Amino acid sequence: MSKEKVQIFDTTLRDGEQVPGCKLDTKEKLVIAERLDILGVDVIEAGFPISSPGDFRSVTEIAQIVKNATVCGLTRAVKKDIEVAAEALKQAKRPRIHTGIGTSDSHIQFKFNSTREKVLERAVEAVKYAKSFVEDVEFYAEDAGRTDNEYLARVCEAVIAAGATVLNIPDTTGYCLPEEYGAKMKYLKENVKGIEKAILSCHCHNDLGLATANSIAGVINGARQIECTINGIGERAGNTSLEEVVMILRQHPYLELDTDINSKLLYSTSQMVSQKMGMPVQPNKAIVGSNAFAHSSGIHQDGVIKKRETYEIIDPHDVGVDHSSIVLTARSGRAALAYRAKKVGYELTKVQLDKVYEEFLKFADRKKEIEDEDIHQIVDASNVNIESIA
Repeated sequence: MSKEKVQIFDTTLRDGEQVPGCKLDTKEKLVIAERLDILGVDVIEAGFPISSPGDFRSVTEIAQIVKNATVCGLTRAVKKDIEVAAEALKQAKRPRIHTGIGTSDSHIQFKFNSTREKVLERAVEAVKYAKSFVEDVEFYAEDAGRTDNEYLARVCEAVIAAGATVLNIPDTTGYCLPEEYGAKMKYLKENVKGIEKAILSCHCHNDLGLATANSIAGVINGARQIECTINGIGERAGNTSLEEVVMILRQHPYLELDTDINSKLLYSTSQMVSQKMGMPVQPNKAIVGSNAFAHSSGIHQDGVIKKRETYEIIDPHDVGVDHSSIVLTARSGRAALAYRAKKVGYELTKVQLDKVYEEFLKFADRKKEIEDEDIHQIVDASNVNIESIA
């Protein structure tokens, strides 16, 4: 059965770069943009052109080099923003202007000191103006997660009529529960006139650790674009993690949804972004963390050695990781020790393994992790007849 495509909108270079201490220069952004294009993302949000001369230059140069993906520039619902973004995107093969405004009562009252009707008018004007420059216009309803559904539907309907091709429904504060966010998408699919003319997009933040879950709930309920970043970087607690949503859709075929991402490039892309942004990937990060395919518990190690799928639902090769890791610690059992010993040249009999294991536990209690070179010392210290070891 053929799967329906979910577009991947990568905002590593815009939302991801807003992390304190993660400033990239234009040259670094170009390298990352080229990799994202090779990775297979559908849209690269290259920056916020009016925010600084450097950002304008970066968006302009990214627009020139990207061969396959749509290149997108962010704006506020302000004419000058839109004009500057249009100028920066002039040489893009597939340009998109991403414009919008806050739609929650909180934003309308406290951020804009305005009314629902006036915000609706600004939204329509912004989309119409952006449409005069490019065909592909994405509208974001900032803080949609806390926006009344009926009013949000009115805004969406109006901006579609004005020419919006994509509707970004952000959970800006990361507040929604997956059930709520999915229900919001379902409501829009069922209540917005002309919704078939636009793509619904998920843009979720991770303040409560729900960004990935909310994005998946969104696409299950009709969204067909996910806005995300490599390693889940982004403001505050971060954005939806690209590698997570890609592999969730791929590992759950019954969802009948997939992306065009070359998953074998996920790990190397993660490492590239981490290095260039100076943002280490936490070891227990799903998919790309250093411990994602590492096993130190004896029970788990025994299972993985016998059949990898016992404790791994993803083949590490599918995301560009060479192999699973059997990490020797005081919690490891004989199976793991025998496995690692064989890797460095020792084929131990059961009797030999029992003796070596006793010595191994002494080493393991003194040292956090046993390396390959330690295994030679352990074998020597155990007084096992070296001639009988292959």
